[in-house]
Amino acid sequence: MDRDTASPVWPSAAPPDAPPGQVWPLEHVSQLPRVRAQLRRHLVESVGDPDSPRAAELVDRVVLAFDEMASNALRHGGAGVVARVAPHERSWLVEVCDSAAVSPPTPAIGRDPSQGGLGLYLIAEMSTAHGWHTVGGSKSVWALLPR
Repeated sequence: MDRDTASPVWPSAAPPDAPPGQVWPLEHVSQLPRVRAQLRRHLVESVGDPDSPRAAELVDRVVLAFDEMASNALRHGGAGVVARVAPHERSWLVEVCDSAAVSPPTPAIGRDPSQGGLGLYLIAEMSTAHGWHTVGGSKSVWALLPR
């Protein structure tokens, strides 16, 4: 797929402006359990009533999107993976950057689900907006999830 071709599920679009938020440089999937725990603690501290079922569900969705996007970048995106979660209006911006600028996110289409790619559909369904874009030699994959 050409880097300028937009997938109907994962369109080519720059992420919205947001403050830096929480940022994690990542080198290996083995780091993800620790980072997920840090992210979960941060999100729980940020919600109004962490004991509400709705708040817990929203935190779970952000953590799931983060995990899917970060693991995809670590498996398929080459070196230089940096993930961040930042507040944006009434949403959380989840953004993961990697060095595979010529490889857009590729949802599973016509392939065995065991080969992956289904997480992108899930993130697209959970988010209010999502996309990917390139800047120089880096690719950014992002999603906005409700707060």
